[in-house]
Amino acid sequence: MPRYTPTTKDALAEQVARRLRDSGGQLVAVDAADAAHPLAFARLAADRLRADGRPAELVSLHDYVRPASLRMEFGRDETAYRNGWFDYPALRREVLDPLRTDGQWLPALWVEATDRSARAVRRRASPGTVLFVAGPMLLGRGLPFDLTLRLHLSPAALTRGTAAADAWTVPALLAHDRENPEIPDYFVRWDHPDRPALRTDSG
Repeated sequence: MPRYTPTTKDALAEQVARRLRDSGGQLVAVDAADAAHPLAFARLAADRLRADGRPAELVSLHDYVRPASLRMEFGRDETAYRNGWFDYPALRREVLDPLRTDGQWLPALWVEATDRSARAVRRRASPGTVLFVAGPMLLGRGLPFDLTLRLHLSPAALTRGTAAADAWTVPALLAHDRENPEIPDYFVRWDHPDRPALRTDSG
């Protein structure tokens, strides 16, 4: 039976920041459905690192969506959401690999709201920069993260927290959870973000 230890968002952010300070890892996944607000937690952890003088940056997976013509080609379909909504290959090509090899990264590729190119320019990372990538279904795709964190919602919490217009995405998110074999470095029960619980056994 898995064992969980109660924690807080602040304590968890400090724990993640401390591990990054000690390990020097620079690419971090905060994997969670939109209902869990993964970007907000990534921002909290990044702020902890910055407070210690370590540069930290954020990328939202929603800035790496595919154009609407591709996203909606098959309608509101579970498979399409899992594999055709977000451009994971572009995330690797424009962010993960170049940051590691050249110290550069592209902060955004596509503007979801306007369905237009973000026209962003590449940024050069400061030495020691930690980059947090936050969004759904990041795990299980072979992406080269140094540290992974999963904010897990139960089916009931996911359903409650998902906007009615996006309810069709819930089956896709649940299916990805069931079929994803990758075990994150931090698995956190997130049904109640004011009192999360961190899995403390080896999984």
